[in-house]
Amino acid sequence: MSPGIATAALRRRLLLGACIAARPLAAQEAWPARPSRIIVPFAPGGTTDIPARLIADHLARRLGKPFVVENRSGAGGAVGIRAVAQSADGHTLLHTTSAIAVLPALQRDPGFDPLADLVPITMTAASPILLMVRADSPFRDAAAYLARARAAPGQVSFSSSGIGTTVHLAGEVLRARGAVDLLHVPYRGSAPSATALLGGEVDSAFLSPIEVLPHIRAGRLRALATCAPARSPLLPDVPALSDFVPSYDGVQLWFGLFGSRDLPAGAVELLLRELAPLQRGSALSERMAELGAETLLDGPEALLARLRVELPLWKTIAERAGIPRE
Repeated sequence: MSPGIATAALRRRLLLGACIAARPLAAQEAWPARPSRIIVPFAPGGTTDIPARLIADHLARRLGKPFVVENRSGAGGAVGIRAVAQSADGHTLLHTTSAIAVLPALQRDPGFDPLADLVPITMTAASPILLMVRADSPFRDAAAYLARARAAPGQVSFSSSGIGTTVHLAGEVLRARGAVDLLHVPYRGSAPSATALLGGEVDSAFLSPIEVLPHIRAGRLRALATCAPARSPLLPDVPALSDFVPSYDGVQLWFGLFGSRDLPAGAVELLLRELAPLQRGSALSERMAELGAETLLDGPEALLARLRVELPLWKTIAERAGIPRE
């Protein structure tokens, strides 16, 4: 065999070997290549867990690989979020709440940077925060509420589900933007906060629809305003706080889906395409409506924009409210 023929044969063998070796690699690059986890940083059965499980079931059916929800609660959600931020398997997702934007304002070292350590996929849903009073309250609207708060500094009270929660900070934004001195009364959870309002222990409360819709329908509570950027489709007759305080930043409870840093770029596009049918007329959209939330699934840009607004906002508001960082 001549040297030229031998060299050509060697090249063919090397090329064939490279093609054979490339087949497993290409298969490995297909996503998902194995079971995926969706970590929920709160306890099972809550408003963050329910949509995560509906999403997991839907993706498993569409993509032919298991999607398993794993609850990792602790430190206000930081434990579960850290687990995803530190993951390196390319198959770990996070379904969390707007707490991801609040935690860096409350904890000196939450163990994650929402902008650097996670890949935004989409906001899954959003729920308005409502400024609530009892049905027999003398405050007939938000204008009367604000007028009284300005006339009697520190005497108009509002309850929340705890110091540093999103509903508490919604009240602190009103205190800062509306130039009112409200008295904050924290409780251990939304249910005790609603009970305190119903029992006359406080003048008002910031609550989500899941706690208040039954009381509104029963005529026990009345919504003065929504803290969201605009009126909610769930309660179209309730004005936005920004109608009375133009500088009020729209605040709402939202849910977001993130990936770990090593999530393949193509996986985000795939997930968005497969999740799109859930936006309307699905088990997810119907269940979220029952919980007082609107299904969004509007892509990574909206989620990233929300983080960029809220991360500095909550730091400023927490400092102004004198909330110590743990």
